[in-house]
Amino acid sequence: MVDVGFTLQPDDEFLELTHSIAAAADYLEIAPETTWYETPSGALLPNGFHRRFAALRARGVPFVAHGVGLSPGSDDAADGARLERWLARIRDDHATFGFGWYTDHLGASSLAGLAMTLPLATPLDDASAGRTRARLARLQSIVPDVGLENTVFYFSLGDPLDEPRFIERVLDAPGMHLLLDLHNVYTSAMNFGFDAREWLARAPLDRVIEIHVSGGSESDPAWLPSGRTLRLDGHDAAVPEAVWSLLEEIAPRCAQLRGITLERMEGTVTDAREACALRDELDRVRGVARRLG
Repeated sequence: MVDVGFTLQPDDEFLELTHSIAAAADYLEIAPETTWYETPSGALLPNGFHRRFAALRARGVPFVAHGVGLSPGSDDAADGARLERWLARIRDDHATFGFGWYTDHLGASSLAGLAMTLPLATPLDDASAGRTRARLARLQSIVPDVGLENTVFYFSLGDPLDEPRFIERVLDAPGMHLLLDLHNVYTSAMNFGFDAREWLARAPLDRVIEIHVSGGSESDPAWLPSGRTLRLDGHDAAVPEAVWSLLEEIAPRCAQLRGITLERMEGTVTDAREACALRDELDRVRGVARRLG
């Protein structure tokens, strides 16, 4: 049976409004870095949300991790000190949460010690694949099952349709998996002008451990001089019907799939009506998972 997951966000209003949704999920997903704070000396310590989520784990709720700061595409030589602090904190968190698996985003979110806020695209070459695999291997020394999520980029250092084969090269090792984010595929297809199904036809679906579904929105036309709008991976709206269609088509082809996770960003569920709609989406994910069973 494929399990159904829901993301926990470090936001009191979000957690209150989505309490029943989280309770209906088979597992919960957190970004561990959102449950830490950094001291002036550089130590990474648990914050109040860490303690709140750890209490759920102590009651037997399963957790998986989807990080935002490992920066798999970075060079260890330029980013080594930050990486060591990160891994030490993740080791402590894994002892607390017993993560079923740990994934992060394809790309580089830290360059020369500077935080890039969002992951940046890396070259789709063998050297970059080797660096990324090596960093995942460091994480795997803590959590045995690790993986990468296909990420939304707004520029590409190569043909976007070459990305699936690049991911396949990165994950060419035991215990390394793909977190397939279908809204990210849909978003990139819209922005770069390719067919999402062609991207998926090239992807290593035999490596998929988890699927993410979420929604997004369009950028403000005033952001670009041309007035062009881009699809944004905002996790701030309902899952589009096109993404539901992709889920129905692709999930049965992922033989190693363990979970389908519904994502929503904090600050985007503000009343009971929106929470009810989100619960309906979780029920729809559950329906897909049951048909796979």
